[in-house]
Amino acid sequence: MSQPSFDFDDADVGIDDGGEPTYTVGELADAINGTLRRGFGDGVWVRGEIQGWNERGPHAYFRLVEEGEQGKAVVNVQFFAPARMRLRPLLAKNRLRLADGLKVRIFGHLDFFAGSGQLGLKMSGIDPRFTLGDLAMQRDEVLRRLVSSGMYDENRRRRLVAAPLRVGVVTSLDSAAWADFSHEIERSGIGFQLRVIDVRVQGEWAVSMITTALRSLGRTGDLDVLVLIRGGGARSELATFDDEQIALAIATSPIPVFTGLGHEIDRSIADEVAHTALKTPTACAAALVERVNAFAQRTELAWAAIERQVERAIGANEGRLQELALGIRHRTLGAVDRSDDRLRQRMQRLRVSVERVTERSSMRLDAAGAAVRRVPARLEPEVRHLDAVAQRVRLLDPVTTMARGWSITRTADGRTVRSADELTPGTEIVTTFASGAARSRVEEIHPS
Repeated sequence: MSQPSFDFDDADVGIDDGGEPTYTVGELADAINGTLRRGFGDGVWVRGEIQGWNERGPHAYFRLVEEGEQGKAVVNVQFFAPARMRLRPLLAKNRLRLADGLKVRIFGHLDFFAGSGQLGLKMSGIDPRFTLGDLAMQRDEVLRRLVSSGMYDENRRRRLVAAPLRVGVVTSLDSAAWADFSHEIERSGIGFQLRVIDVRVQGEWAVSMITTALRSLGRTGDLDVLVLIRGGGARSELATFDDEQIALAIATSPIPVFTGLGHEIDRSIADEVAHTALKTPTACAAALVERVNAFAQRTELAWAAIERQVERAIGANEGRLQELALGIRHRTLGAVDRSDDRLRQRMQRLRVSVERVTERSSMRLDAAGAAVRRVPARLEPEVRHLDAVAQRVRLLDPVTTMARGWSITRTADGRTVRSADELTPGTEIVTTFASGAARSRVEEIHPS
């Protein structure tokens, strides 16, 4: 450290009198860092929420933030590659992945960086129990609210159809979860109808996208079941599915919701409120396939039972039908025999009756023949009388009379003229003779 001296007038206020050291910027940075090391020893533990996570190559940088009554407190953290490599097994063992929004308790050394003039913390350790405890506490609080509001068991009350073939799926289409699920569905050979909404399953937009997708599919009214799936991941990433918004979207869904979130150990809140929770997307698809196959098997067994019952009923009815047919045959033969007897009796009575009627008719016919033979003798006087009448009729016939010189006079309209008084001069008359007629006009009338 250099300490140059200058001569100034003692009257100048604020002029260094040479008793206080003067630092360069670099020397001041070193002095600050020395003081920090002496003050905080081997390092310091700090807790807060990660914000602004940023990876640059093998290094990571973020802000550790605390929201307090007097405002926000922030410290910049540098997480360099050597420390990241060393802590990676610890984070993997506890299934944690550092990201925005995660509350952590980290260990590091305070460092004043002269290049930016900022104080930062070089992270070298982390307490995973703190983060896991915080996640568990948040999870327990959400569960408590769901139970108290009655939403915890709401979706399990939804009726699941016997053969859920129309399936709505909420997942990331770029994920292995979707590949595993769709492969299992296709491998089953069952005609499932899938309607898929592509969402983010981690990160800033995951909660809102998943919630919106679940509610959108639930409103369609033409689906049998909803499926929410994602692949395995860090426990901190799966904390997305502990969010209360997603839990409420599942609980209030009018359709049963299946979850397959790809973690074998933990149950998320989404699993807790879902109708059916499976460990993996493949298991989720297998459960749907199994249910449809079980329905098909029950249907086949039911049809087989119906067939057996029908066969037994047909067999029993065939026996009864044969008995009835035999009874009908016997009764029919008896009825025919009785009818034959009655018919023979009636034919005999008819034969006797016909003979009697024929005999009586023959006798009447003989009597009628005798009467007919007596008719000519009885008709002879009547014939003579008719001849006389005919002779008189011929004598009275006008034609005969006119043949002797008489005629008949009629007016033009056909009225017979019996007296000259019926005519007037100029009247047209028609005179009919025994042979022919003459038309004339009256010239003069002579009274009788």
